[in-house]
Amino acid sequence: MKKTLLSLLTLLTFQINAEITLDQLSAPPGFRIDFFAKDVKNARQLALSKSGLVFAGSRRAGNVYAFLDTDKDGKADKRWLIAKGLELPSGIAWKDGDLYVAEVSQILRFPDIDNNLDNPKSEVYLSGLPKDRHHGWKFLRFSPQGDLVFPIGAPCNTCKITTDKHARIFSINKKTKALTELAKGVRNSVGFDFHPDTGELWFSDNGSDMMGDDIPADEINRVTKTGSHFGYPYFHQGNIRDPEFGVDKNEKDYVHPVLNVGAHVATLGIHFYQGSMFPASYNKQLFVAEHGSWNRSKKSGYKIGIITMKGSDIVKYEPFITGFMQNEKTYGRPVALLELDDGSLLISDDHANNIYRVSYEN
Repeated sequence: MKKTLLSLLTLLTFQINAEITLDQLSAPPGFRIDFFAKDVKNARQLALSKSGLVFAGSRRAGNVYAFLDTDKDGKADKRWLIAKGLELPSGIAWKDGDLYVAEVSQILRFPDIDNNLDNPKSEVYLSGLPKDRHHGWKFLRFSPQGDLVFPIGAPCNTCKITTDKHARIFSINKKTKALTELAKGVRNSVGFDFHPDTGELWFSDNGSDMMGDDIPADEINRVTKTGSHFGYPYFHQGNIRDPEFGVDKNEKDYVHPVLNVGAHVATLGIHFYQGSMFPASYNKQLFVAEHGSWNRSKKSGYKIGIITMKGSDIVKYEPFITGFMQNEKTYGRPVALLELDDGSLLISDDHANNIYRVSYEN
């Protein structure tokens, strides 16, 4: 009986993790989707060095990877395992020759990584961060001013924040290591980018669970004033008062989202496109990775969306790549986006363990 049950569970696991095929994925006419790298266990955030190396973090796998497309055919033909056994190293960033990797309670720096792929060394760049694993994984990105930006999520689903570290987005000055609180009232941001014209920080935020299938929406937010409060845990999606924590609060005291995306779609990586490969209409438009719901009765998300912008104003939001989920079956879960020097776009998938390359052909 035990063997039969084990065999059934193995079969179900195989079915759930069935290999994704490229013909399942659909993009607008003219766009092509290929595998940049396969068998990248739990691939999460991506980063690019000046020499063309692509780095990938992971979450549950605890690994950090490096890839190189030596013959420039859009596929990685060399790879390295930079680190293993780290604690949820989802967030990574490259700057001035060094690779930065975020664990739960600290950020590591791998100096001169491009020249030390076979023998990488790390040092602690920032320590003393909260040790909570709940929303403890991070996203890293350098600001236009050169500061390293990172979030610290809420250590819960919905709760009162009693510290000055949780549910916030910070920046750290690269030279002085002084911290600046960029935003608070942020439940769990795992993706942000800077507007190419204004330099303003835009970020995704995952809404609370256990409030029903259709509320609250995940958010896209815009920071116009440093230190602004974005509502958590008092208000969800800007206008839904939390029944426990928002009783005596006024929604006008908090910044509302610029876009409510959808309930439980798990908005993660976002990216303002600035390349020249895609048609001009895609320039400075915002791509969004919807990782997909985990506890909704009918699945939602599981796609790459695109926000059409006019300046800093949102015109519309629509799907760009679909097919990661079909007929309630999960084949892939997109996480993060990375623009390569040729203008193509990489997408990581921590469920199918792939990195895809999206290109455009006239």
